[in-house]
Amino acid sequence: MKFLHAMIRVRDIKKSKEFYENLLGLKSSSTINLEDSKLHYLSDGNIEIELTENFDIPENGYENGNAFGHFAFECDDLAAFETKMKQYGYEYLWEPYYMKEIDTRIAFLKDPDGNEIELIEKK
Repeated sequence: MKFLHAMIRVRDIKKSKEFYENLLGLKSSSTINLEDSKLHYLSDGNIEIELTENFDIPENGYENGNAFGHFAFECDDLAAFETKMKQYGYEYLWEPYYMKEIDTRIAFLKDPDGNEIELIEKK
């Protein structure tokens, strides 16, 4: 069995694609048009995220509940990423810090829909 993708519903596809493509470096791999939604697949060649653009969006957006935690991405250099992140108007949820249990630095930010993104600095 092989894991294929994770799906999240997005409120503003333009903002979400800017975040995942321009900031995190994923590339659009395909789009599927359905009657009630449009599915946007983004990939780095290994992982894939499906951004679902429903045409009928709840007024207050979507809620994740308390089961979903975060997506984790490996980052070569958190300092360089922070410069890029600020260019797009994003700020850290949790500033970079050293996590001795995994001997690396990590940080967190949120995507346009409030999903948490963990960045793990590559050694």
